[in-house]
Amino acid sequence: MPTKQELLNRTIRHIDIKQHNVVPLVDAMQHMAYSSRDLARAASIYERMVRDHDCGIILCLAGSLISAGLKQVFIDLIRSNMVDAIVSTGANIVDQDFFEALGFKHYIADDLFKQGTEDATLRELMIDRIYDTLIDEEELRICDETTEKIADSLDPRPYSSREFIRAMGAYLESEGKIPTKGGVDSIVYSAYQNDVPIFCPAFSDCSAGFGLVAHQHARQDKPKVSLDSAKDFYELTQLKIANPTTGLLMIGGGVPKNFAQDIVVAADVLGAEAPMHKYAIQITVADVRDGALSSSTLKEASSWGKVDTTYEQMVYSEATIALPLIAGYAFHKQAHAGRQARHWSRVLEPVRA
Repeated sequence: MPTKQELLNRTIRHIDIKQHNVVPLVDAMQHMAYSSRDLARAASIYERMVRDHDCGIILCLAGSLISAGLKQVFIDLIRSNMVDAIVSTGANIVDQDFFEALGFKHYIADDLFKQGTEDATLRELMIDRIYDTLIDEEELRICDETTEKIADSLDPRPYSSREFIRAMGAYLESEGKIPTKGGVDSIVYSAYQNDVPIFCPAFSDCSAGFGLVAHQHARQDKPKVSLDSAKDFYELTQLKIANPTTGLLMIGGGVPKNFAQDIVVAADVLGAEAPMHKYAIQITVADVRDGALSSSTLKEASSWGKVDTTYEQMVYSEATIALPLIAGYAFHKQAHAGRQARHWSRVLEPVRA
């Protein structure tokens, strides 16, 4: 049986779109067919979205993306003012991004599995597998404990996930786990620095959930920290009302996609005039035929009054292939030149601003 050290040997390296000018490649794909042409159109829509200075951009993340090597793409979008809010699964933000910010790594597993390493062996060694990626369960437990520590430090009341994730950014800064002090950059910290709110409407469904369960168990009948998903939805809707022109860049589907699309309807319920999302891109491999949310087309969303169909594009592709091309295209076309940060966290926390 291989040792844990032998298995956790080669680290995932995050792709850097700054280092690869993909503009000529994506431009050439405009004249092809199938997913290539769809991808090229999506890239042009995202470029237009970023150039539209009236547009607030919401990035939606579902699927295991940071473990796959896309972390730096999202950091660059934040730091280049190419995204104004993020709606994500908890796993991307906590189990993967915050986990790496604490100093831990994801590892490549494919060659090892070709040699016959089985999941039962991984379980014995406390190694968790995400397709062809490995993560140390013992380190993940430290991540759980850290979220419990953050919860213990907060006033005992209900929080939106955005508020809790902002506290995670403050924790990284206070503990010196930031680039200027020898740490690694992260989505949580770059968003904290740039006032980009991050929402995880199903926040307990991740490493943070274990920390919050431990926090609540220790408190028993005493006042405790809890997560309020309705507050998430309300805060996200407030952003739509404050910035009527919006665009969505969605990787995967599920809860992040639904929450981000539904804020148009929620604004209407609150009596506010809020146009459908002007721009929308979705990268997915889900099959539309099962009627699931992750596969529902953007044109279908238009029937619900959520997404306009003038600038929308489905891209049926795996995210690690499509996203660097779409994001890199807009970045190297300098679409973000002159675009100002919206500091949407300040919209939701006017006293702090």
